[in-house]
Amino acid sequence: MQIQENISLKPLNSFGIDVRARYFSAFDDIDQLEEILSPGRQWPASPLILGGGSNILFTKDVEGLVLKNNIKGIAVIHEDAEHVYVKAGAGENWHQFVQYCIGRNWAGLENLSLIPGNVGASPMQNIGAYGVELRDVFLDLEAFHIGEKRICTFTNFDCEFGYRDSVFKKKYKDQFVIINVTFRLRKRPILHTSYGSLEQELDRMGVTQPDIRSVAQAVINIRSSKLPDPKKIGNAGSFFKNPEVALPVFEALKNRFPGIVGYPLDNGNVKLAAGWLIEQCGWKGYRKGDAGCHDRQALVLVNYGNARGADILQLSQEIQASVLQQFSVTLNTEVNIF
Repeated sequence: MQIQENISLKPLNSFGIDVRARYFSAFDDIDQLEEILSPGRQWPASPLILGGGSNILFTKDVEGLVLKNNIKGIAVIHEDAEHVYVKAGAGENWHQFVQYCIGRNWAGLENLSLIPGNVGASPMQNIGAYGVELRDVFLDLEAFHIGEKRICTFTNFDCEFGYRDSVFKKKYKDQFVIINVTFRLRKRPILHTSYGSLEQELDRMGVTQPDIRSVAQAVINIRSSKLPDPKKIGNAGSFFKNPEVALPVFEALKNRFPGIVGYPLDNGNVKLAAGWLIEQCGWKGYRKGDAGCHDRQALVLVNYGNARGADILQLSQEIQASVLQQFSVTLNTEVNIF
C-alpha cells in the first residue's frame, strides 16, 4: 500500500476526464483501508472512493484523497430450497460478477447484464434495467464508517432504495466505504422479459423458451447496439434519470405530444423516457468540440477525446433547460458530478 501524489485520474473514470488527485491510494482489504484512514494520518477532506469510475463526471481536480476500492472475492454464504446467498467484494467488476452467477444458474441478475462499474456501486445507485432493480435481489451489505472506524451492516430496509437512489447518495453521502454486498438469487428463475425491447430482441434471436442465459444475451445485444463502449468513447452510460410525473400531467403531455413514451408505475405515476424527450429537443447526435450527445442514444453524453468535465456539464445543463422549456419536465442527473 502506497500513498501517491498528483496522480491523473483519466484512466480511472469512464468519461476519460483528465483531472488529478492530490493524494491517491488503492486498498485490497479492510486492514489496508483502516491503515490509510488511521487517526495518525491527516487528509485535507473526506476521501473520494472510486470503484469502476463509471458513474462520475469530474469537473475539477481532487484536492484531497482518492481511494480505489479493489476488494475482491465471491462466496456462497448460505443456501435454502429456493435461494442461494452470494457475497461479492465491492471491487468485483459488476458484469463479470453477473456472468459468474449466470454460469452457475443463479437467477435474478440477468436483466442487469453489461451495466458498467463495480459491485460496490450497485446498491449506492440501486442500479436497474429492463424491469429489474438491485433492491429486488439485495440481501445486505457491509460498509466501513469513515468517521467511527467500524463496520456496519445495512439491510434492504436500511438502504432506503429509490429510483437510482439510496442512503449512500444523500443521508450518508461520503460517510461510508462499501466493503461487500450479499445477493439473494433464485435457483428457479422468475424471468422478466416484457420490459422495453427485450421481448422483441428475444424474438429476433429466435428464442421461444427463454432462460437466464438467453435473457442476459438479449440485454447484452440491446445495450451493445445503443450504448457506446467507454473504452472507445468516453461516457458514463445514462447521464439522466427517467423523470416521473403524475398521471394527469402525463395525459396532458400526451394530448400535446401524442408520441411521448411513458411507463405506468405501481404508485399511479408515469415514468417518462428521458431519451425521447431529449431527442425531441434536437440534441441526439449533437456535438460541440469533443463534448456530445450520442447519435444512437440521446440519454448518453460522450467525450469524443479531450472534452473537459465542465464542457460535458454545460452540455447537460443546456439539455435540461431545453427539456424544461419544451415539456415543463425537469431532468435530474443519474451521474454524480464532482
